[in-house]
Amino acid sequence: MTALDRTHRTAHPSWVASAKDHPQFPIQNLPWGRADEGLVVAIGDEALLIREALAAGWGAHFPPEVRGALRHGQVNALASCPPDQWRMVRHALFDALSDRDWEARLRPALRPQSKLTMRLPMHVGDYTDFYASVHHATNVGSMFRPDQPLLPNYKWVPIGYHGRSSSIVIDETPVRRPTGQVRAADAEVPTFGPSRSLDYELELGLVIGGHNRLGEATVVADAADRIFGVVLLNDWSARDVQAWEYQPLGPFLAKNFATTVSPWIVTMEALKPFRVPMPPRPAGDPAPLPHLALADDWTWALELEVELWTLGLHKKGMPPHRVSQVRFDEAMYWSPSQLVAHHTSNGCNLNPGDLLGTGTISGPTPDSRGCLLERTWRGSEPLQLPDGTERRFLEDGDQVILRGRAVKAGAVPIGFGACRGFVLPA
Repeated sequence: MTALDRTHRTAHPSWVASAKDHPQFPIQNLPWGRADEGLVVAIGDEALLIREALAAGWGAHFPPEVRGALRHGQVNALASCPPDQWRMVRHALFDALSDRDWEARLRPALRPQSKLTMRLPMHVGDYTDFYASVHHATNVGSMFRPDQPLLPNYKWVPIGYHGRSSSIVIDETPVRRPTGQVRAADAEVPTFGPSRSLDYELELGLVIGGHNRLGEATVVADAADRIFGVVLLNDWSARDVQAWEYQPLGPFLAKNFATTVSPWIVTMEALKPFRVPMPPRPAGDPAPLPHLALADDWTWALELEVELWTLGLHKKGMPPHRVSQVRFDEAMYWSPSQLVAHHTSNGCNLNPGDLLGTGTISGPTPDSRGCLLERTWRGSEPLQLPDGTERRFLEDGDQVILRGRAVKAGAVPIGFGACRGFVLPA
């Protein structure tokens, strides 16, 4: 499952010139997306239109069901195929984009990414958000329960909730400030109006592939085969609405008004060189129960960051301000395989294209916290911006930019692109 192959070679040129030393999309990446023209694969600054590539003769040896899946408008059909067919398609892409004999046939199927209108790469039938970063859980718990930051179940079970798939949007989609019911600390009754504590959350989204029947679990040893790929994810949150409504059933309107994802799905195959062992559990922590116990469990060596670009910074010609930077492999208590396995452990059927958010990814230091709730410690420690202004929570006109790269010694770094959202007034 972890063996590398020719598509991970560190010195392998592509005839697509912009792919050479590309910081995001070298030939070792080949992430999937969807544009108005159908499925596309990123290579350097360009994208290969899959339908046009098929018409040019690429993939002629694929089984009919794979060719049919590739003609489908979204990734779901390909994600329905077995993982060995995902690898077959990746190998064929890698070979054709590095073989000059294919250049004349496939160059007409290339388009500059800047000329494409990107859409959600998959139909998301269901969306679940977890709470898998122990630093995030501890920080938030410390604000509201200083005597018991982590509840007793946290180290036994991956905590999650079912989100809203209909409000998942693609990179660069404006997000309107939500309205909701809140109650001030000194008020006897709640009021209804625009959220004054709008926040972002830095997350990854696991895109599910394959099927399990209703009533049948995916065992943890097989869970990695259920992950087709990974996107960046911003789980926008109205903290004041959340504080009033979340008890006793958890997040609701404070979370379901918008969730932004990046346009490119970085595949499990592309991420293989970046697998690293899960951090050891602290002494005294319980071992995972059998349905979550996986020998040599792993995560990914990823560098993630959040940038904030305000109207003030933009007007002064100043670049976005980096708010935080965090290592994914240092932040998580539960692994990708454990999230998938636990989600199906009660017989829940996950379907191709379903999305599992990791929850906010935060590290142990203030500058590695993945949301403003933590970064400003519930607004009590405002974030100072380079233009002399400050932020406790997001203001109208702010742009939040999530970025991510996989970086590990001996491997060619690959990226996820950007996950951007603009805040519109209520």
